[in-house]
Amino acid sequence: MTMQQLLWQGTEKLNRSSVPDAGLDARYLLLEAFGQSLASFLAVKDKALPEDEETFSKCRKYEEMIDRRAERIPLQHLTGVQEFMGFEFYVNEHVLIPRQDTETLVELVLKEQKGKDAALLDVCTGSGCIAISLALMGGYRDVTALDVSREALAVAARNAQRLLKEHEGEFNLIESDMFERLEPDRRYDIIVSNPPYIPSHDIEGLEPEVRDYEPRMALDGTADGLAFYRILAEGCRKHLCPGGCVYMEIGFDQGQAVSRMFEMQGYVQVEVMKDMAGLDRVVRAGWKETGGNYV
Repeated sequence: MTMQQLLWQGTEKLNRSSVPDAGLDARYLLLEAFGQSLASFLAVKDKALPEDEETFSKCRKYEEMIDRRAERIPLQHLTGVQEFMGFEFYVNEHVLIPRQDTETLVELVLKEQKGKDAALLDVCTGSGCIAISLALMGGYRDVTALDVSREALAVAARNAQRLLKEHEGEFNLIESDMFERLEPDRRYDIIVSNPPYIPSHDIEGLEPEVRDYEPRMALDGTADGLAFYRILAEGCRKHLCPGGCVYMEIGFDQGQAVSRMFEMQGYVQVEVMKDMAGLDRVVRAGWKETGGNYV
């Protein structure tokens, strides 16, 4: 048996279960099980594997991971990690798996908000990927991230402990249902959020990996998908500094509705930004006197 043959077998099993990108996932799991890099795999893939207990154990681990992936358990729950903005984040079943779409939000903040002394709040932080990436790449010295889920905050804390060792500044995690446990007079220059925004009736139509294994509370935006934007529109008014901005990820068809909601609440310079695929992905809204914030 060779590693290439193991890869073919794993790919075939995932294909039978209609797993997207079956060959790629099988390769990720093979590398994980054998503790190898892609380069080392390519160098030995056609060589016969040793017949020893260590190799048998690695083969069993690979087969078990393939079986679980065939059940549509997300790849990232099996490997325990997901890359985001070039950093490796720990993830589990208590948080949304970071996605490339969300990098659009981070990149926009980094482009528009250059001041390192800015105070930043991340609402619905989950794994902490947005807040931690902005702390690292933007150098913001006052970063707060909140989530209603204690389990999610444990994941964010683990990521912060590992990734923010060189961060010069404050990074605080708060267990809070949206803005509920923030000090009433606490103000931020930047608020970011990737809130639940999928309409409840659409969730059953999602891929099994999302529908069955990612936290429902991080997906469900109630009947119209807009419930948390209403809370953000009200809460950001109380917690943004004059001239501050809120940046929110949205569903591809929610740009107009979310923009109108914030305009009606008195926000200015409200704009919808597109992702790399050309789809509406982020709404940015300023709280009064925002004209000088953009560069």
